[in-house]
Amino acid sequence: MARGNTISKTAVWILLALLILGLGGFGVTNLSGGVSPVGYVGDEEIGMDDYARELQQEIRAVEADRGSSLPFPEAQNMGLDSQVLGRLITAAALDHEAAQLGLSIGDENLARQITEIPAFQGPGGDFDREAYTFALDRVGLGETQFEEQLRKETARTLMQGALVRGVQMPDTFTDTLMTYAAERRNFSYIRLDQADLDAPLGTPGEDELRSYYEANLSRFTTPEMKRITYAWLSPEMVVEQIDLPEDVLRTEYERRADDYNRPERRLVERLGFADAAAAEQAKSRIAAGETTFDAVVQDRGLELADVDMGDVARGDIGAAADAVFGAEVGEVVGPVDSPVGPALYRVNAKLDAQETPFEEVEQELRDEIALDRARRLIETRLTEIDSLLAGGATLEELESEAGMQVAQIDWFPESGEGPANYESFREAAQQVAQDDFPEVAEMEDGGVFALRLDEVIDPQVQPFEDVRASVLAGWQTAETNRRLRELAEGLLPRISEGRAMTSLGYDVREEREITRGGFIAGTPPDFLEQVFAMTPGTPGIIDGMGAVYVVQLDAVLPPDTEIAEVARLRSQLAEQARQGLAQDLFQAFASDIQARAGLQLDQTAINAVHANFQ
Repeated sequence: MARGNTISKTAVWILLALLILGLGGFGVTNLSGGVSPVGYVGDEEIGMDDYARELQQEIRAVEADRGSSLPFPEAQNMGLDSQVLGRLITAAALDHEAAQLGLSIGDENLARQITEIPAFQGPGGDFDREAYTFALDRVGLGETQFEEQLRKETARTLMQGALVRGVQMPDTFTDTLMTYAAERRNFSYIRLDQADLDAPLGTPGEDELRSYYEANLSRFTTPEMKRITYAWLSPEMVVEQIDLPEDVLRTEYERRADDYNRPERRLVERLGFADAAAAEQAKSRIAAGETTFDAVVQDRGLELADVDMGDVARGDIGAAADAVFGAEVGEVVGPVDSPVGPALYRVNAKLDAQETPFEEVEQELRDEIALDRARRLIETRLTEIDSLLAGGATLEELESEAGMQVAQIDWFPESGEGPANYESFREAAQQVAQDDFPEVAEMEDGGVFALRLDEVIDPQVQPFEDVRASVLAGWQTAETNRRLRELAEGLLPRISEGRAMTSLGYDVREEREITRGGFIAGTPPDFLEQVFAMTPGTPGIIDGMGAVYVVQLDAVLPPDTEIAEVARLRSQLAEQARQGLAQDLFQAFASDIQARAGLQLDQTAINAVHANFQ
């Protein structure tokens, strides 16, 4: 019985999360009047309103995460519409199966779940019908519709729990992952570099240099390049045209006053009570050391996140202002009347007032606003530039007609000159063909460009005399490495015969209990990867970063399960494996339901939802 109750509460909180996400209102609710589904799984429909609401919530979540708006075409490119529709299809499949099995919850359990949702409770913690009706109305749901969704969600959660509860991966799987992630190595190594050579490199003869050049022609061959003429206009190019009087800057400064001049604030938690007597009793017990604020919150069935007010100013907390701002950090004050009833407040931190004068941010504001206006100015010129190109203007003529900078570049994928630093330009340069008509395109910083392919330049071997310095540097590196490897290979037999590395006359460095994810300064990036592939007792050679390493693997050690971090890692790997297997089973189950029940999608209805986002 207790287990079933836990599952039901999980369903409640899932629905509550969806509810809270939509409390800000939703512009596409009641899109279909609740009668036009976007699809069916068996007899279970996927409502148009449900799809619209879920899609809007997904887009809002991404916008909140990135801090900027998300145009719907970009959301589609990210696959958000497919992800949302996929989730709704899975939910409909489970609802269909639950209906076939006759799985549901009774009215009594349903009523209990609804009354336990905090969003539907009044200040005293009791169920408030007005709050219930208001919250549902804000997200475009009727009571019957919400209660039906709650029944279905609970049934889905019960069915999913029955399917995946108790799923475990074999210990062998986790042990294998642990061996790879936490197995350790003891090894010793000698680092040989140019200083260890018994004679300097000397100067190579002309024939020797030319032989190296001929053997490594690919190193001295230019890549295939595209000779591209481009016209480019960036915000920095037009920013000088922007006139910003001081009064404009001061107006913007005043608009951002809350950012530059913040009043004294406090990080505060507020716990409301049904009456003043209960609040006084809790305060007395805390003061006497019989309990703590955290424990009182927990006793009320709440989490600290539920009572956290964040950082507040005096004007944010009404009658509690004097008590809160007169308290020390960690002190609990109150009770004070509040919107949630008599409340206790705990002060977690003091944030001093912050004042930033206009003069300190004037240049910052000037640069920011000027660049923003420059971007908007360029945006207004887009149509003009496009019309010029459509009318037959050449890229060269855009310099005088539109104030663009015109230049030529021999472009290849690794180019990093001027506009070639921008991804949009690189993509256009990669795709442009000989007969393509120049088109204006936008850059990531608000600039614009247009380009033309003049010719494709085939790879060319650079003449020896032109790259002589590079040939010499390459020869020196190769010769140094060759001689160091010869030196290292001469040491291997002596180590294999049982001689200690310390007796060979070189500095020997020892590493103990190194894991695969460790780091040893000054070694090549794949150094440890090669060490972990070695066999104990068999020395080997690793080269890189201008040095050669003679390495002997001394011991292979199993993961140290006595270390707390390793124990946590094993637990995490086991849980990830379990969750992965449970998810695979669940997806297979949902796919089987869809196959048996049949899936139908109405693309016209889906397009109608999408049109509302355009």
